[in-house]
Amino acid sequence: MKKDLKSIDEVLEEMDRIVEVCRKRSLRAGYFAVLYRMVTHRIHQEIEAGEFEDNERMERLDVLFAKRYIEAFDAWINGRPLTRSWRTSFESAESDALVVMQHLLTGINAHINLDLGIAASETMKGEPISGLKEDFDRINAILYAMTERVKQNIGKVSPLFRLLVWIARGREEMVLNFSIRLARDGAWEFAMRYHHSHEKEGLISRRDIVIAALADRIVYPGPLLKRVLRVVRVGEYKSTGSVMDTLERICRDGN
Repeated sequence: MKKDLKSIDEVLEEMDRIVEVCRKRSLRAGYFAVLYRMVTHRIHQEIEAGEFEDNERMERLDVLFAKRYIEAFDAWINGRPLTRSWRTSFESAESDALVVMQHLLTGINAHINLDLGIAASETMKGEPISGLKEDFDRINAILYAMTERVKQNIGKVSPLFRLLVWIARGREEMVLNFSIRLARDGAWEFAMRYHHSHEKEGLISRRDIVIAALADRIVYPGPLLKRVLRVVRVGEYKSTGSVMDTLERICRDGN
């Protein structure tokens, strides 16, 4: 990774690199990488269109936010220490037992529930964090919309996923009930606590333990859903590259 990312253009270059690494090595971590790159493209477009309350500040937030993901990916690839939340996501990506949506959700879980609050606080260093709330919600809305687009079209890579949805109705298994809106609210609460904390590293460590436990619930659902997921997984595309291509097309075009 470049030592000092300053712009979204530089962030997108790093994300292109990560996606290419995942393609070459057939890494399922590429599923989230594709989704996140498209979200960043969309944020870039909205900044250029002046859609945020403070567009210069939003670029700063986006860079700080993305940097945490890029650093986590590089740490994983190079065998360096990283947060439990990201380690769980990347290690689960090595398993062929998970369905595509599980891979996406473990990445979203680590990035929103842990990274976003930290990035928000760092963006507002020396200023009241309350001034960021509107744009904070806006960046989450973009991620939510892109993820919903993927969910609505998930049959293109996971033809049997709707079977899982039908069987799991009313159940509390994390793989289906993960809510970006609830994660956003939790991330904002964490951002405020982190912003005013005098023990930031300890707060990150404690938060990381909690978020890694949520990741475990995504990766290891109840016994019934585990059996259904096995069937769903059999019906998914076998080629990692094909899944990445389809996810990118869904994110870009909606079909």
